[in-house]
Amino acid sequence: MVQDRQFRADLYYRLNVFPICLPPLRERAADIPSLVRHFVRKYSQRLRRNIEYIPDEVLGVLERYDWPGNIRELQNVVECAAILCEGDTFSIDETILKREIPQRSNPAVPLVMTIADREREIIEAALAECGGQVAGPKGAAAKLGVPRQTLDSKIANLNIDKWRFKNLPRYLQLLKASSFAPAITAEGARAST
Repeated sequence: MVQDRQFRADLYYRLNVFPICLPPLRERAADIPSLVRHFVRKYSQRLRRNIEYIPDEVLGVLERYDWPGNIRELQNVVECAAILCEGDTFSIDETILKREIPQRSNPAVPLVMTIADREREIIEAALAECGGQVAGPKGAAAKLGVPRQTLDSKIANLNIDKWRFKNLPRYLQLLKASSFAPAITAEGARAST
């Protein structure tokens, strides 16, 4: 990790005074019963419950599980089971172990790109509706509810040519193709020009 620059070398050497190799819990199935007993005792005291018996079947289920989250996952599973446990016998609902971790779905297009595209679409639609006028009570800034300076900055950042919207009828096709639906019609465009 240090060679891949994923971990700071100075911190690595500070922590690496005495290296301890600890295999994952799935490779130490023999440790699971004593860890379960410890966690059951801990959570039965915390929850003020009297859980005294842990069946071998429950320990067998826990020993066969893969434990991708290691001891923290075991601790959380035991805590959850202790909360749900009724009586003095520890039991576990196996569905707790079968929870799937939701996978992040990475969008095909970066989010920044889609936001910029949506902003461009909305600004161009407002400019088309206002005939390219940015400022004033009938300008695109007023329609969008943003200060003129903000809209001018967005127009510059998105490389929008506001002058091309002076010829409104030509861009009515753009509005119809857009998912942004301003209140403009072909008749309204002719009436305003």
